[in-house]
Amino acid sequence: MSPPIALCMSQELLDSGRAVGFDVRYQGQTCRAFAIRYRGQVHAYLNRCTHVAMEMDYQPERFFDSTGHWLICATHGATYRPDSGQCSGGPCRGGLVKIAVEERDGVVHWHTAPHLQPIEF
Repeated sequence: MSPPIALCMSQELLDSGRAVGFDVRYQGQTCRAFAIRYRGQVHAYLNRCTHVAMEMDYQPERFFDSTGHWLICATHGATYRPDSGQCSGGPCRGGLVKIAVEERDGVVHWHTAPHLQPIEF
């Protein structure tokens, strides 16, 4: 696994709350990604609906539906499981692109992959 990249402090992610967004290079394109906490665990995904490749948040860094149990695409209404990114309803094709994350010493980190790299400045 690649060296971890610090993303945010653990306390910034509340269960079913606001996400922390970050930029990645995915298959050669600059894209937004987001990290959320669900049932105590941190998960991260590419911010791209599988129905049509566009960002999903209805307000900046807001992905959970009103129940706090589903991630929802604001444009198409597709819903995804927060713990796996798998489609749970609506117009979606498969699941969200998952990003490997870990949490240690009060910091959330993400890992690169061959198709997923940090943005170089």
